Amino acid sequence: MSMLHQVLDAFKAAQGPLSLDELARRLEIDRGALEGMIDFWVRKGRLIETGGLAEDCVTCHGRQGCPFVVPQPKSYALSPEEPT
Repeated sequence: MSMLHQVLDAFKAAQGPLSLDELARRLEIDRGALEGMIDFWVRKGRLIETGGLAEDCVTCHGRQGCPFVVPQPKSYALSPEEPT
């Protein structure tokens, strides 16, 4: 099995979103190489980005400049359309 498919299988086995650092440790691969593989699956629509800034904050007009939202590490999960 290719490493690319091992990445997708790790998400299928996970109980929720995974961060890049967590997945890199689990698969024992370089984070830089993992970013490229995850980007591939995001472009294909198999993974979605779930981390970053809070989605439900309505205090400010724009999340990017909100002083109340603390950025979280990027994390990814299977796309809702992805068969498990």
